[in-house]
Amino acid sequence: MAFKHVFLIILAVIFPIVVSGKDFIVGDETGWTINFDYVAWAQGKDFRVGDKLVFQYPIGVHNVFKVNATGFMNCIVPPLSQALTSGNDTIVLATPGKKWYICGVAQHCALGDQKLVITVNSESMAPSVAPSPSRALPYTYYNKICLLPHF
Repeated sequence: MAFKHVFLIILAVIFPIVVSGKDFIVGDETGWTINFDYVAWAQGKDFRVGDKLVFQYPIGVHNVFKVNATGFMNCIVPPLSQALTSGNDTIVLATPGKKWYICGVAQHCALGDQKLVITVNSESMAPSVAPSPSRALPYTYYNKICLLPHF
């Protein structure tokens, strides 16, 4: 019986962590490609810490680099060793703030506008439920008996 309680407690602690993140496929069904409006795609989406970005593209045709604001604005490609190249790259959004991503293949960033900027918000906290106010027992005959001193 004790094992059942321990299991339920562990499940209750782990379950919110497992379901807290959402997967965002960058570009939806279009995926990560050139000549796509990633500004419009990101608009209205609520990116949170714990969510994941999934970049889907044909292997060898594109790649993904995480860059800073300057790298994003000027399409500055970091060293090739930092490229994500699997064609199904998943990035966990671990911290809040602005995040910038570009494609480093040829002129895909500069000419094909293959770049994405998002703002990651703090992880959402489940609303806490306020404890219900304790109700006093109604003043009845039985309460009077309990309140009387016993001799």
